[in-house]
Amino acid sequence: MTQTYPTDWDIEKYRDDTDLEEHWQLRKEFMKTHKGNFPEDYLVALATAFTNIEFMGCSYPAAVMARVAELSTDVAKKYREVKKTKLQRTFVSASNAAENKVKKRQSDPGTYTSNKRARQ
Repeated sequence: MTQTYPTDWDIEKYRDDTDLEEHWQLRKEFMKTHKGNFPEDYLVALATAFTNIEFMGCSYPAAVMARVAELSTDVAKKYREVKKTKLQRTFVSASNAAENKVKKRQSDPGTYTSNKRARQ
């Protein structure tokens, strides 16, 4: 027989004003998925650990990591699928950015104005 826990608590009370929307939605989904399967405080802690692992690369003791991995499989899978369809940031090194700026200036000198000319 599987033990059940109260489900009459409000997940929304765990939202913090500083939560990014994406982080909150994923943590909320984790809690909704497992509400009733664990005590409230334990589930909230697991959900926080899950989002810390997912977004910030945090690590926890092996037992916690294993439990979060087991419980987050479906939730994380859905999130990662949605994430694939979103635009991804492209990081450019400073040297590449400077090189591209010089190339642009050389190819179209009329579009570049130095700070010296702008101040005169």
